[in-house]
Amino acid sequence: MSSNIEQKTKLVPHFVIAVILFAVLAAVFLWPAPEPSLTEPLARPVPLPEAEQPAKESSEEPQPNAFVPVPMPAEVVLQPVEQPEPQVQVDPEPAIIIDTSDAAIKSALLNIANTPMIGRLLVNDSLLQRFVVTVTNTANSDSAPNFQPLVPPTQSFRIYQQADKNWIDAASYKRYTGYVEALETLDNEQLLALYATYLPDIQEIYSEIGNPRTAFSEVFVDALDELLDTPEIPTPVEVYSDSVMYKFKDQRFENLSLPQKQLLRMGPDNMRRVKAKLRELKQALQDGLE
Repeated sequence: MSSNIEQKTKLVPHFVIAVILFAVLAAVFLWPAPEPSLTEPLARPVPLPEAEQPAKESSEEPQPNAFVPVPMPAEVVLQPVEQPEPQVQVDPEPAIIIDTSDAAIKSALLNIANTPMIGRLLVNDSLLQRFVVTVTNTANSDSAPNFQPLVPPTQSFRIYQQADKNWIDAASYKRYTGYVEALETLDNEQLLALYATYLPDIQEIYSEIGNPRTAFSEVFVDALDELLDTPEIPTPVEVYSDSVMYKFKDQRFENLSLPQKQLLRMGPDNMRRVKAKLRELKQALQDGLE
């Protein structure tokens, strides 16, 4: 077997790892957290003292030189006036401001992960925006290489030649093992709470690039299904070069969507582990909706 290692960077599926890693952040929470009540207690009506009725004037005119009796003043009885109870003004609870900075998001993920690897995998700018764009494109069977929320592997894609054919080197698959291991350390329940925190901001970003009447979580489920529908293929995998990038020799696989082809290029073992995690998340999601 001759060995001819070639390096090409066009066949780098690290944006799919981004979808998967952020999928754990978003998969299991399809409903927003209840908003705090801002209703103030209504003030009770205050009874007001009734106005005194004016005395009726007599229609009879006094006769001249007639004796007019002077009425004696009646005893004045003071009635206590009921004072209204003081009303306590209840101020509405201050709005909670969520820190959506990249540093805050990284810190939140690191707090629920068992490895510092996640901090090294994430890019340093526009994490929420990149996440929304990546998931939206995946749901649409497309990709957005310029909006990847994860850094690419440092190792290059490799092939080897045998019998005048090009095959994917197993070393190419190992580039993504660290990503998958980091994914598996994240706890689903803690991610559910974290997603609930960022969901309003995520939905706002999606409304600017997608259908504002569609819930982002529905789009995310479509992205999950897109990846879960990726078929498994036997190894070794034959590829060919069209001078721009490597493609699958078998047209059944080359005709798959871009996200599915990227997931295939992670290798059969990594793909099985990723799909197992996604199924687990989707099941948790369905249980939460029942």
